[in-house]
Amino acid sequence: MEKLFYIDSYIKNFTAEIEEVKEVDDKFHVLLNKTAFFPGGGGQYCDLGIIDNINVLDVYEENDKIYHVLEKKPNRIHKVKCEIDWDRREYGMQHHFGQHIISACFNNEYKAKTVGFHLGKDFSTVDIEGFFKEEDILKIEKMCNEIIRENITVEFLNITKKEAKKLKIKEDLSKLGDNIRVVKIDDIDMNLCCGVHMKNTLDLRVIKIKKFEKYKKATRIEFLCGTKAIEEMLKRENYLNKICKLLSSNEEDAYKSIENLNNKLNEVNKENRRLEEIISNYEVKEMIESAEKINNMNVIVKVYENKTINYMNKIANKIIEKENNIGLFALKNDDRLNLLFACSKNLEKMDMNILLKDSIKLIDGKGGGSKVLAQGGGKNNSNLDSLFDYVKIKIKSN
Repeated sequence: MEKLFYIDSYIKNFTAEIEEVKEVDDKFHVLLNKTAFFPGGGGQYCDLGIIDNINVLDVYEENDKIYHVLEKKPNRIHKVKCEIDWDRREYGMQHHFGQHIISACFNNEYKAKTVGFHLGKDFSTVDIEGFFKEEDILKIEKMCNEIIRENITVEFLNITKKEAKKLKIKEDLSKLGDNIRVVKIDDIDMNLCCGVHMKNTLDLRVIKIKKFEKYKKATRIEFLCGTKAIEEMLKRENYLNKICKLLSSNEEDAYKSIENLNNKLNEVNKENRRLEEIISNYEVKEMIESAEKINNMNVIVKVYENKTINYMNKIANKIIEKENNIGLFALKNDDRLNLLFACSKNLEKMDMNILLKDSIKLIDGKGGGSKVLAQGGGKNNSNLDSLFDYVKIKIKSN
C-alpha cells in the first residue's frame, strides 16, 4: 500500500482504488491501494474525512495495511474520491511538530528530557522533567519562535537500524525492525517518529505557551501552535481591547488599572468582613436575649435567605461559645434547605447528630455530624415549621 501521507503530508484530496471491504459490527472497513489518511501514531491521532461521499469514522493500521472505517458501504471501487478533514489534520500535525521543537529547545538549553505529551482537542501539553521558572519558559518560547522564523526544512529519513546507531539516535532501537523513520530538524533535533509533520518550521507559524505548572517530578506546559495559536491570540487581543475601553486606558496602563481595582476590592472586602463581624456579634447577642427557654436552655431558631452557609456557621459557633445555648438554623435556597444544629459543650445530654438525622426526614434530607454540631440538606417543602416544632419537643424530653 502506498502511504501518501509520508510522501506529501499536505495532500488533502486524492483518488484511489478500493481493494477490500470488510463488514464488522455494521461498519465497513475499507482497504485502498493508496491513502493519504494517517492511521495515527507517535502521540498523534488518526485522520478523518470522506471516501466516496461517506464519512470516515476511524482509520487504523493492521499488518502493514491501512483500513478506513466507513458508516456505509461504498457505491464504487474504481477511482474513488477521497478527502481529508484538513482542519483536524493540520491541528494534529502542527501541535505534534510543535512538541518536537519545544522538547528540542528544553533538551538543548537545559538538558531536560520530555516525559509526556498529550495532543488535546483544544490545546496540547508536554511534560518536561524538572521544574522551571517563568523566565525559563519565556526563554524557551522565544527560542521556539526564532526556529520557526528561520524557515528550516524538515528532513525525513528512512534508514536501517545499523544506520540509526551511527547517527546516535537517542531512542531504544532494540524492539524496532530494520525500516526506521527519522525526523531531522537541522542540528536542532533528530529522533524516531512515525507521525506526519510540517515540511518546514515556517509553516508552523507560531508557538504560544499558555501556562505551565508543576506535575509530579516535571513541569507541564500547555501550548498552542499554528492556526489555533493565532485564533487564540486574536481572541485575547479582542478581549484586551474591550478591557482597555472599559478602563479608558491604553494597553500598558490596563494592568496597573486592574491592579488598583483589585487592591480597592480587597480593601472593601476587608472592611465588609470587619462590619460583618460587628453585625454578627450584635445579632448573636439579640438572638440569645430573645431565645425561647426550654429546660433552662436558650433555644435559638433562625431562618436565613440571603446569607451563605459560612455565615450561618459563624453565627452558630459564636452562639455555642457560651453555655446552655442551642441553635437551630436553616438556609433557604430556592427549592433547597440547609440545616445546621449546634449546642454548647456543657449540654452533655444533647446530641445534635441524632436530632438532625431524626428531624431532617421531614424535608426528605440527609445529614449528620457530631454531638455539638450537625448539618445537612433537603427539600424546601413547607415542612420547616413542623420540623422546628418537632425538634423542640425532642429537646424538652431530654
